[in-house]
Amino acid sequence: MSAQFNVVLSGTIADGHDLNSVVSSLAARFKIEVARATALLKGQPSVVKKGVDRATAEQLCAAIMQLGAQASVEPAQAATAVASVAAASNPQPQPEAAAVTSASRDVAAKTLTPDPRGLKFSIQGQPDYAFLTVQIPANQTLKVEASAMATMDTNLAMKTRLRGGLGRFMTGESIFINEFTAQGGPGEIGIAPGAPGDLRHVYLDDQTIYLQNSAYVASTSGVAVESKWQGLVKGFFSGESLFLIRCQGQGDLWFSSYGGIIEIDVSGEYVVDTGNIVAFTDGLSYNVTKVGGYKSLFFSGEGFVCRFSGQGRVWIQTRKVGPLVSWVWPFRPSKK
Repeated sequence: MSAQFNVVLSGTIADGHDLNSVVSSLAARFKIEVARATALLKGQPSVVKKGVDRATAEQLCAAIMQLGAQASVEPAQAATAVASVAAASNPQPQPEAAAVTSASRDVAAKTLTPDPRGLKFSIQGQPDYAFLTVQIPANQTLKVEASAMATMDTNLAMKTRLRGGLGRFMTGESIFINEFTAQGGPGEIGIAPGAPGDLRHVYLDDQTIYLQNSAYVASTSGVAVESKWQGLVKGFFSGESLFLIRCQGQGDLWFSSYGGIIEIDVSGEYVVDTGNIVAFTDGLSYNVTKVGGYKSLFFSGEGFVCRFSGQGRVWIQTRKVGPLVSWVWPFRPSKK
């Protein structure tokens, strides 16, 4: 089961922001009274969202911080009950919790990166048809998977470079990556991944994440993107690519899936079907094995699984291409 997190409003505003402006923005975004928003920003820390996955918590936290308020993401099991000044004076149930809950889906579609070191971005259309919009500062470059660009400002200049070499060529994936540079000022780019599904953002701080061969979407220039040979045995028996994509360095990374994405914290061992893996962190080692005996392998509909061990995180997708093809096959046009 994935870890749960709370979003905590600290009760203060960020430096350089006007209190009245932040209060008005907070009240409008979460549909609460101005007086209630004022109390939240002048009181003690308040939990405004409980027991959600890390990605949802970070998205909501980013939305609050974008308005000028201070917020943080804390593990749900470690967080103690906190209440605002207004809640202490009024023991009745507070409406803002429901307001934040009802507004969270809209917030998730418009949030910016919670890491101040990264680029500003928004994701819309989750989880079915995620669409990424990134703000590129002047004279900076964003690397994007070939053919994924959907819209862009006119001051963005594009260069195409080789990536992955023979490894990408052998897997049938594009061996090219497009670099978009904002010339003469900041620019905006819209990115549409190829498969219908979800999209995730991770800020790498001298870390490494491995992606399935079709998951890479975009990254900043500080992230090195290269193919990693899985080994003939692992690649062949997994039914997936012989190569993974290794993303390493410091900067923003976005990756996509077919279907929704579920984030799982692993401590010890965990088993995932090879067709459901989207990404995993460097702290995990893995082996590809069959599930059950050979009879199960050929007749159960299941195949090979990836047995992870160690400490890290795995992102899985809720759908696989193979079962979709099997489901569609009987409906294909055929000559009689």
